[in-house]
Amino acid sequence: MAHGTGQLRIRIFGVLFILAFCVISVRAYQLQVVEAPELRARADQQRNHVVKLAPRRGSIVDRHGSPLAVSLQVDSLYADPVLIQDPAATAKKLAPILDIPQPELFKRLTATGRRFVWLQRMMDPDVAAEVRQLRLPGLVFVNERKRFYPQSTIGAHVVGFTGLDPRGLEGIELEYDRLLQGEPELLLSIKDARGREMATGEASVQGGATGHNLQLTLDRSLQYIAEKELVRVVRESNAIGGTLVMLEPASGRVLALASWPEFNPNLAGRYPADQRRNRAICDIYEPGSTFKPFLLAGVLEEGLMTPEQTVYCEQGRYSVGGSVVRDHRKFGDLNLGEMLKFSSNIGFVKLGKELERDRYYRYLRLFGFGSRTGIDFPGEVSGLIRPPSRWFEIDLAAMSFGQGLSVTPIQMATAMAAIANGGLLMEPYLVETITDEDHRVVRRRLPEVRHRVISERTAAQVRDMMVAVTEPGGTGIRAAVPGFRVAGKTGTAQKVDSVTGGYSVDKRIASFIGFVPAENPAVVIAVTVDEPQGDVYGGQVAAPAFARVASQTLNHLRILPRENVTTLASAPAYEEPLPDLAPLLPVRDGGDGLVMPDFRGMSYRQVLQAMERQGLNLKLTGSGRVVEQFPRAGEAIPYGKEAWVRFGA
Repeated sequence: MAHGTGQLRIRIFGVLFILAFCVISVRAYQLQVVEAPELRARADQQRNHVVKLAPRRGSIVDRHGSPLAVSLQVDSLYADPVLIQDPAATAKKLAPILDIPQPELFKRLTATGRRFVWLQRMMDPDVAAEVRQLRLPGLVFVNERKRFYPQSTIGAHVVGFTGLDPRGLEGIELEYDRLLQGEPELLLSIKDARGREMATGEASVQGGATGHNLQLTLDRSLQYIAEKELVRVVRESNAIGGTLVMLEPASGRVLALASWPEFNPNLAGRYPADQRRNRAICDIYEPGSTFKPFLLAGVLEEGLMTPEQTVYCEQGRYSVGGSVVRDHRKFGDLNLGEMLKFSSNIGFVKLGKELERDRYYRYLRLFGFGSRTGIDFPGEVSGLIRPPSRWFEIDLAAMSFGQGLSVTPIQMATAMAAIANGGLLMEPYLVETITDEDHRVVRRRLPEVRHRVISERTAAQVRDMMVAVTEPGGTGIRAAVPGFRVAGKTGTAQKVDSVTGGYSVDKRIASFIGFVPAENPAVVIAVTVDEPQGDVYGGQVAAPAFARVASQTLNHLRILPRENVTTLASAPAYEEPLPDLAPLLPVRDGGDGLVMPDFRGMSYRQVLQAMERQGLNLKLTGSGRVVEQFPRAGEAIPYGKEAWVRFGA
């Protein structure tokens, strides 16, 4: 009996042993195979101290590949307090170099139980070199990526800027932040079981991936021309601001987008937010008479009148809705083209009555007013057009000549592009192509038609009448470009007084909008000048700026005039001191020809300044400094032959 009991016990213990072994085996399999990756990650997390470094953002370039925003490798400095032999002496030496108060620096260098303390991130090269020369123990440099804008102020309001992270804070940098943002590199150091960092030498950098690259529709040369001429007109008129928009009407590509005041994105923190705002997209204004072509297009499209029909303009004074509308001259009967050419407010008030509220509102909406254009840029506003049910007679009259409603410069340029391209409203855009870090195309933007606004016939009729505006007798004669037919419209609008809520007696917006060549438009250009002093009319202030930009743009795009014009080669110069270009001034060969200057070693900006100063039309390729040119310095530039300058690293 006892023997049988012993055998039973042995069997029970055997079964229990086998069960325990199975449980242990299953648990071991679960830990070493099933849960191994998660446990390994948790162990690494407990063992490693991880610091995320600034990610490698993708680059932003213009339509020709010229860099507008790049990420440069710079030094960041951290300290290992355990290895610092004399914290007080180290703090004393570093404080004036790093511009950090000595007590604050001493506190960081004596951090208990820590072996990693940031001292300064993304240092200037000169500062990093000065710290290196000290050869102080316990200081470690690590490479990070810092955003740099090589064109400085050129295109700044479009490109935007980033913070220290670096995450996009304004402009394209913000709009496409998710795509530009790469995977950050990780700075790793080892910790013991109590979380104290171990003395295993310098931390290591692992991982990281570069973000996507963006190619914009902007042309750096045209952007430079736009900004330069905008600065000129704002300063000459003592205005408080201004914008210039340049579109390709057939596609909606934005070739240039300038705002003033300007700012340098490399030093963005030194400028107030108001100065960094892109006014061409984010600000509204009352357009004034530049709005008249859109009313005219609606009247013609509806067949209410023909271009030859006349309207009696009441000899310059007309009562409507309890108010008096005046013209700048006493006009009698004018046909539609003459009304636009002379910018008769009274004539267009009568056209507004013909079209009536509902149809006029419908055409304004078709042209895109009262809604965002859809441009790929943050902060776009829609403007303001009240529904026609809230219009009184005087409201319809005011809107007929561009008052009582608000628009943005980009809306005006987009709507004018519809007249220029034959009646199609295009969606404007700034980013053409997105590529990955291996420069493979990820996404390519194609022109997008939103809808048809007017017929090709109506668009052609309005274009022809707009050409008369820039011909002798028109309000926009100063916008004429020799050798080309220019279609355009002047505008001078009263600003709303923010205090009284009514119109200001002395503050104006002067503007001009147009396209060239009128018969086959290559560009639409819209210029606005905010609160000019002295001459305040669009034809006097904004029209000459349009002409200068258009002339230089046509030269750059190599669009030839309809007839041989000797004055076209000498585009109006922006008078500013250029001491570094003084040796280049004698460019005439004694006859009527031009001599090629010596551009060797010059920057892109210096070459553009020389071209503009001397009336040269050169093809520019590459980036960096000039490495090659044709013809050679001192040789005559052959008429009709291509002259070029090539840049290299």
